[in-house]
Amino acid sequence: MKWTERLRDFGRRFRHELTVYRLVMRHPRTPRASRLLLGAAIAYALSPVDLIPDFIPVVGHLDDLLIVPLLVWLALRLVPRDVIDECRQRACVH
Repeated sequence: MKWTERLRDFGRRFRHELTVYRLVMRHPRTPRASRLLLGAAIAYALSPVDLIPDFIPVVGHLDDLLIVPLLVWLALRLVPRDVIDECRQRACVH
């Protein structure tokens, strides 16, 4: 598989996961804490403000690679499994 195909595949999977998280955030059975954690993850990922500035080589991007997945992981741990499964199914339809 060429690197361009892998990059395109990563982009598709990334968009799919974002759709799943958006659906989870809107689901009525999603706990408030999960909504806040997912919202914080999205806000941190999009925010120009970082704990460690990105211009510092390697370490500057390390906080993004650790904080965002950790917030998403914590949020999804609080959501009932059937809600996540339902949202994944709905994301496949979109």
